[in-house]
Amino acid sequence: MNPQTTQPATQTSSAFIGASWAALLVGFTAFNIGLWNAQMALNEKGYYFTVLMYGLFAAISVQKSVRDRLEGIPVTNLYYGISWISVLLTVVLLTVGLWNATLTLSEKGFYAMSFVLSLFAAIAVQKNTRDSLRNEKAERPASDQ
Repeated sequence: MNPQTTQPATQTSSAFIGASWAALLVGFTAFNIGLWNAQMALNEKGYYFTVLMYGLFAAISVQKSVRDRLEGIPVTNLYYGISWISVLLTVVLLTVGLWNATLTLSEKGFYAMSFVLSLFAAIAVQKNTRDSLRNEKAERPASDQ
């Protein structure tokens, strides 16, 4: 039995889709503007940027693999585990980097909050995208599928 056929298609509100994209844009942009203006070495800026990008990818991977499993799409335990470990690793890497950074506490808090906002928003955007695709598929006539 395919879970997609038993669940009614629910439409995600435009407000939530917009808020999710806005949160992703705000978190990602704020983090990177902070890096651009930071008085730190270029390699340190690169470290934080790489942790952000890796975190976004890992968060989307977790959302996708969790959703795939719920919908009966096979996901290997290895990929599922690596996705979760990657998200946790990015949080640890950011925490260790900020702990050892010579930044003020307000700057450290700024990076931590914009990082967490970006990760959450990436998950929400991925969820909305997946829901929209599912709804489009459900709305098409059977002859088109």
